[in-house]
Amino acid sequence: MNIFNIYLCGVGGQGIGLLSEIILRAADHAGHAAKAVDTHGLAQRGGIVVSQIRLGKAAHSPLIPAGEADLVVALERHEALRAMQTALRDGGTLVYYDTVLQPLPVRLGAAAEVSAQDVARAAESRGVTVCAVTHPEVTDPRMQNVALLGAVSRRRLVPGVEAAHYEQAMNDLLKGGALDANLQLFRSA
Repeated sequence: MNIFNIYLCGVGGQGIGLLSEIILRAADHAGHAAKAVDTHGLAQRGGIVVSQIRLGKAAHSPLIPAGEADLVVALERHEALRAMQTALRDGGTLVYYDTVLQPLPVRLGAAAEVSAQDVARAAESRGVTVCAVTHPEVTDPRMQNVALLGAVSRRRLVPGVEAAHYEQAMNDLLKGGALDANLQLFRSA
């Protein structure tokens, strides 16, 4: 593999940090050279959280140049559209959890809420493959990240990284009931 770029985004409290660490460790378990960086911004106040992961020996920096992500994983519809427009390359893949956490301009009536159709239209114009994920049985929104991870794994969107690598990474990071619940969701997603 030359370089494979993964851009993850969401809103503070959605579990982007854990999702990023699971993917990073899974890539390591798969034998990939990997670099990563997180940007938390005002995460504690519902601000944007971004993680960038670059796989491959030719990646000398963890920062993905604008418009060069191969895969965007987003935990919210507005962030999915934003990341697709700024980070994802033409012909790339977008996987997002189809939920809305209204940003301030939407709450104030200054901007319209982004619909799934808005995301689909923007993707079609750039040849982007879209996978919108919903998992109604996920009652804890902090586990939506693992539902997305299950979709990424099932579709084999990260070259050379298999389900066993993701599970090994979860075993590294989680324990007890949290591990059991996340593994169960990962396997069923």
